[in-house]
Amino acid sequence: MDTTTLAAFLAVDLLLVFTPGADWAYAISAGLRERSVVPAVAGLVAGYAGYTLLAVAGLVVIVASSPAVLTALTVAGAGYLVWLGWGVLRQPAVPGAAAEALGSSRLRIMARGAGTSGLNPKALLLYFSLFPQFVDTAAGWPVAAQTGLLGTLHMTVCALVYLLVGVLARTVLKARPSAARAVTRVSGAMMIAIGGLLLVERLAVV
Repeated sequence: MDTTTLAAFLAVDLLLVFTPGADWAYAISAGLRERSVVPAVAGLVAGYAGYTLLAVAGLVVIVASSPAVLTALTVAGAGYLVWLGWGVLRQPAVPGAAAEALGSSRLRIMARGAGTSGLNPKALLLYFSLFPQFVDTAAGWPVAAQTGLLGTLHMTVCALVYLLVGVLARTVLKARPSAARAVTRVSGAMMIAIGGLLLVERLAVV
């Protein structure tokens, strides 16, 4: 796998990761709570680590080609996002607040982050549709190794971007409690909207 291919992948991946979505909403909510950013981002990355392992094992293609599995995953992911978004709307975060809505422990915060990215069917489609375009079956590297490298790059990009988003949310809104509440409510609404759109989109296909 040459550097040109890796550079092209990083360019596309950065564009996708910088597009706001459920991960952004969760990172912003975590950023407005004390000591929540790192465990939240670790959870988000852990969700993608699961997809990377599936991709390396070749199971992503099998799962993505099964309408029944994709539908089940979409329903579960959409329901989870709606539930998480509703929780954020009920308890908007303010800078320095305890992490009641995101869970009282770092482990729970990580688990919710992993659920946010791991139950997002868009992630499965990302690995299924994007990765194969940058894997060279004729190269000296095994396909599994190339897939693992792409997955690692994607997780690194996600970690850096979501840490930045969370830290900026905390820094910019630290002295603005009312703005922080408004941003958190928007984040919660985004989660609910994304969950609803995923559900409608998948049911329309079925």
